[in-house]
This record gives sequence, C-alpha cells and structure tokens, in this order.
Amino acid sequence: MLPEITPLIAGNWKMHKTLAEARALAREIRAGLDPAGTVEVAVAPPFTALAAVAAELTGSPVGLAAQDAFWEPQGAFTGAISPLMLQDVGCRYVIIGHSERRRHFGETDAGVNRKAKAVLDQGLRPIVCVGETLAQREAGETLEVVSRQLRAGLAGLDPVQAAALVVAYEPVWAIGTGRTATPAQAQEVHAFIRSLLPEVVGNAVVRLLYGGSVTPDNAAALLAQPDLDGALVGGASLQAASFLKIAAAAA
Repeated sequence: MLPEITPLIAGNWKMHKTLAEARALAREIRAGLDPAGTVEVAVAPPFTALAAVAAELTGSPVGLAAQDAFWEPQGAFTGAISPLMLQDVGCRYVIIGHSERRRHFGETDAGVNRKAKAVLDQGLRPIVCVGETLAQREAGETLEVVSRQLRAGLAGLDPVQAAALVVAYEPVWAIGTGRTATPAQAQEVHAFIRSLLPEVVGNAVVRLLYGGSVTPDNAAALLAQPDLDGALVGGASLQAASFLKIAAAAA
C-alpha cells in the first residue's frame, strides 16, 4: 500500500435493508468506528434508504455512496437517478460498472465512461469496477479483460479528474460465491492496474480496492498486499460487526 493513500473500506448493501434496518445498521457502524482511525469508511445503501442513512451519518466521518447513477442531470428517464440528485442527498461516492449491473442490466464500458464523467462533473467520486468472469480467468484473459474495461471506462479523464477516482477490482467469480481470490491473485491484478493507470489517466494517484467475498477472516491477508488500498465489501457489510472488523484490518 502506498503511504500517501488513505485506505478505503466501502460497504455495498446491494438490494438489502428496509428504512428501519438501514438506519439501525448506519447507527451501529457509526458508533463502532474508532474516532481516531486512519481508515476511510463509506456505505452504499439502496436508493430508497440514502436520505435516511445520510441523516444517521450527519456529523460522522462515514461517507455515503450510491450503487449506480445515470449520466444525465435530469430529464425523461423513468427509473433513473442522476448524479445531481445523489449530490443533493449527501453522497460522496458512486459505484459504477459493478459486475451485477453489467450482467443483469446490460451495463457497457461506454456507459461506465459516461457515468464516470457525469459523476465527476457533480463533484462526486466514482468507484469504477472491473473484473473477469471465471471463464475468462480460466482462459488466461484476466489482464486483457481488465485492461479493456479500464481503457474504455476511464477514456478521456485527465489527471485532475482521475485524482477523485477509485478503481475496484472484483473478479466476477468471487462475488457472492464464497470464493475469494488469493492474496497473490489479487495483488497480481492490482499491480497490473497500478502499472496501467499512468498510461490511461496520467500521474493521478488512484486508490485500488479489492471486492469479492471479503470477510473478517481473509481481510487482513488481502489488505496486507502492497497494491491493495482497501476493499469493496458486499455480504459482510450487512452486519456492523463483520464490516467493522474489516475496517479495523485496514488500519
């Protein structure tokens, strides 16, 4: 981990939590964090709970994130949420290009690029996700896939814009499956991303997160790798105790 980079642990709640459950989880996370901690923490509730969680986190260092955004600020786009709306509700981060958005909702690299630029235009920080399927890994295509997604998803960003960027490597085969990339596998891809970024976005310092069945049991070994700057946590972020243990492992 590069010394100038503050670790980031972001919890993606996906399609979980009612308003009452979201408020309770946000309160538990806020109460359980070390106030003098050196790790940045963010949570991404579903859209319906963003305002409620924002209220619970007021005055705390915990950042609010959204799970997606559309690229237009407003208009006749039924069902879409704009970066302007997310900024208004208090978001700091927006997850873009998650594999579940790509797989279930037809997200493309070109769409990721448009969304990243729109998010940055509103002063928000995109967490851009990349990663390969099991078939692509077994075919030896991991680095090719990640390179293609990065080049297309970050095309046209300058170093000033990219300074607000976060990239999350999340091998699709390890999301929600209980399978996790080994620390060596994660480090290999993160090191590759780190080496590629200067070519794509210039000299910006970009935080790199690992996502893919991160748990309290494997977090320390993963986060000890030199090119992992944090984690994008799925299932383990739905309970305060497990999420806080992962945050503690990043300190």
